[in-house]
Amino acid sequence: MMTQPKTAKAILKSLRVSPRKLNLLAQAIRGMKVDKALNFLSFSQKRSAIDVKKTVMSAIANAENNHGLDVDRLVILEASVGPGIKLKRFHPRAKGRASSIDKFFSNLNIIVSEKEV
Repeated sequence: MMTQPKTAKAILKSLRVSPRKLNLLAQAIRGMKVDKALNFLSFSQKRSAIDVKKTVMSAIANAENNHGLDVDRLVILEASVGPGIKLKRFHPRAKGRASSIDKFFSNLNIIVSEKEV
């Protein structure tokens, strides 16, 4: 029987960016060591990188304080993005018509795990 490695997670809900754009950052940091991921997010040009960095730092703090994991050996095990709510707005068009505008929100889950030596 395999033992489940100790993990810690942080969740960010209702982030005002589309899941498609947020998933680009999540793919980039998946499987990285946390110090490299924080460095990558610090110098990223993406607007949502600030919020992703805060969520990764929260997951690190959860791992250290709640589970007693070693921060130097933490790896981002999972970075998943899901759809959040969708605000529906309209844009007036010619001849009394209207076209819809959807404003997307995202949910982000970060799970960190201690890497085996």
